[in-house]
Amino acid sequence: MSLQRYIVEIGTGADLHGGDVTKAAQKAIKDAVSHSCLCGLFDIMGIQNPNEMVIKVKVACPYPEKLNHEEVLKAVPFGSTQLETVPGGLTVRGLDLPELGEGDTIVVAVAALTVYVNTKN
Repeated sequence: MSLQRYIVEIGTGADLHGGDVTKAAQKAIKDAVSHSCLCGLFDIMGIQNPNEMVIKVKVACPYPEKLNHEEVLKAVPFGSTQLETVPGGLTVRGLDLPELGEGDTIVVAVAALTVYVNTKN
């Protein structure tokens, strides 16, 4: 069996109030997931269980050292996961609304999800 790359999907996410990079990364992952239907894995590749997939998640965001890795990966609905973080994304001044978060920093994260499956090759 050999682990083969099946799809790469990109998503973006933002925390508009409070500068929480974990929230932004989770939204980026959910955005990427919402752009893909992996029917080919089931119909063509014969995958029976979505947890057979390996999903490598790469997140670019401001302050990647502040990411809560465990919380970020909870946004991936199935499969075994791996997370890589790199500096990137964006920060911009927003609006300070204490009811919605601390501070006035908007943070934007970008996520790339690469789905791998085991094949007979």
